[in-house]
Amino acid sequence: MSTNQELTLSTDAIARMCQEYIADFLGTPGEHVDPNADFDRIGIDSFLAVALLAELEERYEVDLPPEALFENPTINAVAEHVYDQMQSRA
Repeated sequence: MSTNQELTLSTDAIARMCQEYIADFLGTPGEHVDPNADFDRIGIDSFLAVALLAELEERYEVDLPPEALFENPTINAVAEHVYDQMQSRA
C-alpha cells in the first residue's frame, strides 16, 4: 500500500472523497451531498455510479462489483464497504 493510501485509510476519508467526487459531477458544493442519503435521492444515475466505482477501485485498489452500490446505497455505506475490502486484503 502506498503512503498516500495509508494517509486516507479511514471510512471518513473515503466518504469525503466520494462526497467531493459526486459533488463535482453534480456541480454542487460537497457539503450539499448528504453522505447518509440514498444515492437516488442525491441524483446518482448509472453513469455516475459506474464512474464512482471505477474511481474507488483505482484509488483504493479494491474490486467493487456494480452490485456494491445497490447493497450499500449511501456514501457512508460504500465507504465502510471499501474500507472493509481494504482491511481484508491487509
